[in-house]
Amino acid sequence: MLRLEHIQKIYPTGEVLKDVNWEVRTGDRIGLVGVNGAGKSTQLKIIAGEVEPTSGQIVRPSSLKIAYLTQEFEVDPTRTVKSEFWQVFNEVNEIQAELAKVHKQMEALTENDDFEQLLKQMDRLQRRFEALNGYELESSIDKIMPELGFVQEDSDRTVDQFSGGWQMRMSLGKILLQTPDVLLLDEPTNHLDLETIEWLEKYLRSLKTPMVIVSHDREFLDRLCTTIVETERGVSQTYLGNYSSYLAQKAEAQEAQMNAFERQQKYLDKQQTFVDRFRASATRSTQAKSREKQLDKIERIEAPDSEMRALRFRFPPVARTGRVTAEIRDLTHAYGDKILFIGSNLEIERGDRIAFVGPNGAGKSTLLKMIMGLEAYNEGIIELGHNVLPGYFEQNQAEALDLHKTVISTIHDDFPKMTTEEVRGLLGRFLFSGDTVFKKVRDISGGEKARLALAKMLMQPVNFLILDEPTNHLDIPAKEMLEDALKEYEGSVVIVSHDRYFISQVATKIVEVRDCELRIYAGNYDYYLSKIDEEQREAQHAAEMKVKVERDAVKKEKQKAKAKK
Repeated sequence: MLRLEHIQKIYPTGEVLKDVNWEVRTGDRIGLVGVNGAGKSTQLKIIAGEVEPTSGQIVRPSSLKIAYLTQEFEVDPTRTVKSEFWQVFNEVNEIQAELAKVHKQMEALTENDDFEQLLKQMDRLQRRFEALNGYELESSIDKIMPELGFVQEDSDRTVDQFSGGWQMRMSLGKILLQTPDVLLLDEPTNHLDLETIEWLEKYLRSLKTPMVIVSHDREFLDRLCTTIVETERGVSQTYLGNYSSYLAQKAEAQEAQMNAFERQQKYLDKQQTFVDRFRASATRSTQAKSREKQLDKIERIEAPDSEMRALRFRFPPVARTGRVTAEIRDLTHAYGDKILFIGSNLEIERGDRIAFVGPNGAGKSTLLKMIMGLEAYNEGIIELGHNVLPGYFEQNQAEALDLHKTVISTIHDDFPKMTTEEVRGLLGRFLFSGDTVFKKVRDISGGEKARLALAKMLMQPVNFLILDEPTNHLDIPAKEMLEDALKEYEGSVVIVSHDRYFISQVATKIVEVRDCELRIYAGNYDYYLSKIDEEQREAQHAAEMKVKVERDAVKKEKQKAKAKK
């Protein structure tokens, strides 16, 4: 269906892709993975025809239709939902506009107007409209809207009345209406709440369209993908299976490569020792020279790349708090008519790692700001415990960096007691090496800014971490580093995150913000999911029993009425 052959891409700043080879076949759901800057989005743009490769080629049928969902959803907030869906049919829209003009001209017809000419023009436009299946397009939109979760009443609502998650659904629907042969998705889960991400997973799994997905959401890749393509140092490697399967295969391959490397090194050392010992020997010099020639011909096995596993960090030691880190009692808060919390209670204990979950707009980020004292609340009490030193990482922390500073001065200015070597050592653990540390912040990538902001925050000697979407813009190795560091952290942590894999690795307790309450689940993310499933089954059973009771009551009333007759 589509194949990338020896794709290379060189920008003025350097080579991004060196030798990329992989293919999309019928039924494939391919996940592209790699660190930030590895060229994942570049590959999507090359496939979509937006970027030309420096060398190599894309092999594909000329009739292949490719649809590309970018990170920025292309919707007009002033349009109605239905008219937004109509925007994908450019030629049909133009014909409809022309037909509307002709109709107006015919309504305002005078004796001087050429009625026959207008009639012919209308007939020509009508025929073209029918040839483009114009009447069927209306039913296509009506069919896809409920599939995406929209109801009939949404048709006339404007786009700006919907959240980012619903606008993503509109963008996805618009490209699916084009009936593509291949679907390209660039970070489709960004800024979506958990409910919408889970909906998106199920919806994409229901499609037969082959797709290529760039995402740092490991749970999303795990549940959806049939193949993983990793790009490392410009070279691609294909792994069959989902993300977990890819990790297992890669670990096995690295272990096998390391074993082969070590065996070869032992053999080479042994042979080199023989050559060095007998090179000048009168009786064995010929044999030594022969072995030396053989050594030169042996293709060397490289040690596995360990750079991706070098991202390690430990929090600085901090003072111990009392048993209770923070306490929320009878919290009530509203914005105008929108009520977020009514009489909510929560106790955060020393060592807790709590993840707040719930739909966008439920008040999760607001709650973090209240705990930090950055936002007032209507009623109730929020108190920090004895000896608590909080540290706050907000969603757009990277945007608060001074763009005119260098990477190294960003850290050094905040921690002047650290030596230059210590600062460079810290930055090295966040993959800032060589001359990169002397770059201006404005010149580094979004992912690098996120890593730098994280390094700056994590160096603060705090014993209560308050993290709002800390994994935004982080690549997978950086997420794994943060996960490992948080597991070893001795203080308390509260997190808002839509990254289910991150939550499952870190959280020891889940608090769901739902219906103006804080619902506490004293277990990890798997425990929370099992309890939610149990609650849903119980609710369904209760609903079924209610219907049965009502049905039985009606049946009895009918029987009584019949008996009286």
